[in-house]
Amino acid sequence: MNMILKRNFILKKKFLKYRNCKKTFYLIINILIIMTIISFINPLSQESQEIVREYGNLDDVFEENDTLISTIFKIPNQKISDDNLIPKNLGELAINRVKWYIERKNNKEFNIQDYEYLLNEKITNYDVLVFHLLSQAIAMKFNLTSRETKLFIESEAKLVEERLAKIPPTSRSEILDSVLKELVDDEINWKSLKDLIASRKLSLTDLVIDHGEIVLEKDDFIERFSDDFKDRSPEKMYDIIIGDNVKELLLSRIIMQKTEDYIKKIKEMSSTVEIHETVEKIGEELAEMIPEEIAKYSSFYGDPSGGLFGSVKIGKLVKEAFPPCIANTIQGVSSGGRNDAIVLLLTSFASYARLYPGIFASDEVMKVSDIDKNLNITENEILPLIFEAAQNCSPPLFDDQPQEKINIISKLGFGMHDEVHIENEGETIWYTPMSCEKVKIHLPQLCKPDKECKGINNPLSCYIRKRNNLEKGSSK
Repeated sequence: MNMILKRNFILKKKFLKYRNCKKTFYLIINILIIMTIISFINPLSQESQEIVREYGNLDDVFEENDTLISTIFKIPNQKISDDNLIPKNLGELAINRVKWYIERKNNKEFNIQDYEYLLNEKITNYDVLVFHLLSQAIAMKFNLTSRETKLFIESEAKLVEERLAKIPPTSRSEILDSVLKELVDDEINWKSLKDLIASRKLSLTDLVIDHGEIVLEKDDFIERFSDDFKDRSPEKMYDIIIGDNVKELLLSRIIMQKTEDYIKKIKEMSSTVEIHETVEKIGEELAEMIPEEIAKYSSFYGDPSGGLFGSVKIGKLVKEAFPPCIANTIQGVSSGGRNDAIVLLLTSFASYARLYPGIFASDEVMKVSDIDKNLNITENEILPLIFEAAQNCSPPLFDDQPQEKINIISKLGFGMHDEVHIENEGETIWYTPMSCEKVKIHLPQLCKPDKECKGINNPLSCYIRKRNNLEKGSSK
């Protein structure tokens, strides 16, 4: 008996038991509300899967949906003065779901009322559908390590956190317990969360662990630790140390991991499944929207004057201007030269081309954060490009040599860590781009000079020349 049938059976029993009671109506409504909120919090629940199965047809995803529009207009506090804020169909709702996170994360003037509908359970059925559409589009269009995949997975965790915050405290604990029990089949212990901990989505220091078991419930906490608190109430200490906060963190991180696993599963099946044109369209719109939105919040500084080949100014990477060695690296390198191509050549080139193309015309020693103050460009533009190229290698670089991620971070100047953190900057130096001579010696298979390479001694200088030539051509 699946979860929905089981709950319907329980509901029917309770209805028969209390049919002569005035509380019957409120009991039924309360159960139905809880079931709806569970799907709103966990789009991978059994109820959510039933919603997807019942929808079936994807042909009308981009057709105007009057019911969706009407539902959003009736949501309290939703800003409706700007018609562009209201999604007119499920396709726009899907795109806005990701756009919300980019805005929420980067826009200092972000107004929650612009996206109030995303935090209201009245859109549950629509929201569940677009979650699955987005998961398919992400899996089909982007690599698992791409910026787009990372953004979507992070956005799901943030939505869970903000939706939980909207639930009244009297109901929140019950919802938390119900969703956690559904997400974790076995008893929650640190071993059952090993994937979460290994991926650094969750730290053991976030949890209270006793003899390998994660302590979440108040009764369990009091039984284990009541003797340890002499001058304080164990109940109050539970609220301070654990309470709903730890459960909410745990829940959002588990859903984050489940979403990532779900995308991986779709990607594994993609070779045997025909992609619906609606899913393809969503993927294409994401590929266009995400860079545009992120670019609006990339803050950087630089001296646009001077340079070997005209103006050496900071700006978006122009892939059409990449020299042959870099273009060939991005397409993928075989096992013989993967490490040097990704870690030494591409990492230094991409970071300096994006942040400090005038390095060779300056005597000043710079750090990444001197230009990319909040590391948004590094995390959202530079690293995704490098990681995508690593994935394109044969075999994919990180599959058998995951430690190379640490080497990449090291070459950016952030020490021997697997992520960029401002507090680690300076532990290593920001590695300058390889010269053409070194590329010819160590990576001859990638060096296929074109006319812009003539007289050049570094791929970065070639990039500046090609970029300036492209700009001059477009201005004519």
